[in-house]
Amino acid sequence: MECLTAKSAEETIELGKKIGAFLLPNEIIALTGQLGAGKTTLIQGIASGLGVRAYVTSPTFIIINEYEGRLPFYHIDLYRLDEGLEVADLGIEEYFSRGGVCVVEWAERLGGLLPPGAEGIKLEVISEQERKICVSSGLAARLGNDS
Repeated sequence: MECLTAKSAEETIELGKKIGAFLLPNEIIALTGQLGAGKTTLIQGIASGLGVRAYVTSPTFIIINEYEGRLPFYHIDLYRLDEGLEVADLGIEEYFSRGGVCVVEWAERLGGLLPPGAEGIKLEVISEQERKICVSSGLAARLGNDS
């Protein structure tokens, strides 16, 4: 994983836009990080990079929000679910091959349901404004080629 520091919510959104701009059909992004680490902010940027015009919010009570953009965008939030059977019963894995992009918050709750090709992003709080954002090597390589 390669890590960088975002010094503001705006920088987190900009990183998300860069990521969203190169995502392809059936890509899965697994997000992890504590509550308040900026996962939804990053997702808003990813959605913008995918051309989603709707305002993206966390689907905590709905679990999955679907948006239209350059590709279908599926924002999945597993915060309120337990690992294992409760997640497996939802059929979330069906979204992974619908031709869109899936971004999963609290992805560690997917356990064995997370496909091996999923890219990962981990967010950590450094201070009130700053976040450490670590991206998997596959995403990092594509981000590097975008610069």
